[in-house]
Amino acid sequence: MKKTELLGVLALCAASLMAHADEAPLRIGIEAAYPPFSFRTPEGEVSGFDYDIGNALCEEMKAKCTWVVQEFDGMIPSLKVRKVDAVLSSMSITEDRLKSVDFSKKYYHTPGKFAMKAGNVLTDPKVDLKGKRLGVQRSSTYDRFATEQLEPAGVVVVRYSTQNEAFLDLASGRLDATLADIVYTDESFIKTPAGKDYALVGPDINDPKYFGRGAGIAVRKGDAANAARLSAAIDAIRANGKYDQVMAKYFTYDIYGQR
Repeated sequence: MKKTELLGVLALCAASLMAHADEAPLRIGIEAAYPPFSFRTPEGEVSGFDYDIGNALCEEMKAKCTWVVQEFDGMIPSLKVRKVDAVLSSMSITEDRLKSVDFSKKYYHTPGKFAMKAGNVLTDPKVDLKGKRLGVQRSSTYDRFATEQLEPAGVVVVRYSTQNEAFLDLASGRLDATLADIVYTDESFIKTPAGKDYALVGPDINDPKYFGRGAGIAVRKGDAANAARLSAAIDAIRANGKYDQVMAKYFTYDIYGQR
């Protein structure tokens, strides 16, 4: 290589490094009220599977990342008005959401499940829950499913800002059932003292129309660059073992799913 060519290459490398150093942080929205995926520790720090996966992705991408904690129903609006650049908060990739935002590839996939007082049998939710009060998290995929499939059949749908509020009302008898992610419900309610008299019941709820292709990282519509680099980073941490290390902190089984 000629000296002038070498100097040119070195200059480009230096410019690239300077651009990376000056790059604005990637602002990532997270709910922090959805254990074990995202929650606050007793010390007030954000933790959980989503948070740890996000940090592993940022390390893989060599990107500066900052976390923005907010309620789930404000995630997509915040993305649209550029308060955040990505949402990593167990958000399912659905056709409806794809009208407003783009997504990375999935980083896990688990079905939904009903929780009710132990001893209840739930064969057909439309029939067995008619006239009963069902709690869901507002603006979640479970809210949309319940609104379109169960409410017209006579199920009384009660919406909450967080799923934990629905669990509290179920335990206190103000709800007959709730519908949420199977892992979240099992880990955050069924296995706790408050959920000792309750059980996961009925069929798995995983209609692709509502629950899509698993949980992905949402980015602004048309932001192909961030969607691509996040997807590549997901592949990388699954290949190098970092994904499994994070998963093992929270689960004793594989939550990545088959699809």
